[in-house]
Amino acid sequence: MGGRAWLRAGLGVLAGGQVVLGLWILLLPELFWTWPWVSHLPPYNEHLLQEFGGASLAPAVVLCAAVATMERRLVLTALVAYLVSSVAHLLFHARHLEPLSAASAAGFLALLGTAVLLPAVLVWLAAAPSACHEPDPPAPSAAG
Repeated sequence: MGGRAWLRAGLGVLAGGQVVLGLWILLLPELFWTWPWVSHLPPYNEHLLQEFGGASLAPAVVLCAAVATMERRLVLTALVAYLVSSVAHLLFHARHLEPLSAASAAGFLALLGTAVLLPAVLVWLAAAPSACHEPDPPAPSAAG
């Protein structure tokens, strides 16, 4: 499998993860809240979880568009946006591990670290000339 195929597959994994997460939180916020890595936070807030569920679907839309088009600017924009969110998520939870066991905290940080490492590797793959295509230039206007 070449770099372009790995890039497309990685974008698909990120998009799929966001769709699953977003729908889970949006449709079943109470079930999401029972997840041990989530329920140790402040009191349950359905409004906040519903907003987070919807917000998790937004990058899925952009990632899906990147998978479909494989256009360099869109791919890089989607990946950098995902990275910004993932780094912020990792940093927050790295500062709030107290209620978790050492094994649970290590597993959680490994999961969140992967959510940073994967898009970072995909940005590197997207830099290869053959990984993405550039948009077609606009057609010349008949008036000009």
